[in-house]
Amino acid sequence: MEILSQLIVSGISLGMIYAVIAFGYQLTFATSRTLNFGQGEALMLGALVGLTLVGHMSYWLMIPIVLIFGALQGIVVERIGVRPALKIKSEFGWIMTTISLAIIFKNVAENIWGRDDLKFPSPLPTAPLNFLGVRVLPMEILVVVGAIAIMLAVEFFNRKSIYGKAVVATSNDRDAAGLMGINTGMVITFSYALSSMTAAFAGVLIAPLTLTGATMGVVLGLKAFAVAIIGGLNSGMGVIAGGLLLGIAETTTGYYISTGYKDVPGLLLLLLVLAVKPAGLFGKSEIKKV
Repeated sequence: MEILSQLIVSGISLGMIYAVIAFGYQLTFATSRTLNFGQGEALMLGALVGLTLVGHMSYWLMIPIVLIFGALQGIVVERIGVRPALKIKSEFGWIMTTISLAIIFKNVAENIWGRDDLKFPSPLPTAPLNFLGVRVLPMEILVVVGAIAIMLAVEFFNRKSIYGKAVVATSNDRDAAGLMGINTGMVITFSYALSSMTAAFAGVLIAPLTLTGATMGVVLGLKAFAVAIIGGLNSGMGVIAGGLLLGIAETTTGYYISTGYKDVPGLLLLLLVLAVKPAGLFGKSEIKKV
């Protein structure tokens, strides 16, 4: 039981990172019905930019700069990769352009920071804390708290601010929001900025627990996409549940079976959910009138 508790704690930390990235997928899907398939690269760039900055300032002062960088990166993706496709109503244009931009970002990162993985210094003590026989790293606690905080902050902004209400209105009905005078184009741009900002934040959260490099975002982005599908692309609670489920499944599978099979549970769960409930565990099917 002690080992299982340890694996669950580690899985929760990993799962919350998946949830934050998946939350970014939700933000763009809600306003434009598009997804940024470069979310993993937004995380990677956030981690690498943060690694460069922590050499000149504290970890805590670095975070706001990384958030701004992530938002700007999201704006670039939307303006270059998504907006032209939406203008011509291309169903697959935004898919190919976001994937292409992800490859470009990865190559740029390799040329700037190199191909080798780098160690990100931890802002907190590395000695584990002991809770009822379970050892927890302070950074793992920060990951969970930080992930919940960023998602709650975005939700609070959407519900309480006038700009957030414009995002909600666009999410509910983009055409009706446009008729009411809301600049839906700017709302979509804003949603991409928020999406990449949350991914960049996730990058600096997880970086001290792992190695930082140009390839770190590929697998994380794909697994977060699986979490978004499993939980439901229109359910905030769904991405948290899906992230925790996948994170715990990976850590327990890696220990009890083999680390070579730790990616299998997520794929099996994804296939099962798509077969039984395509809208996701917490998602709702949409009925469109034609």
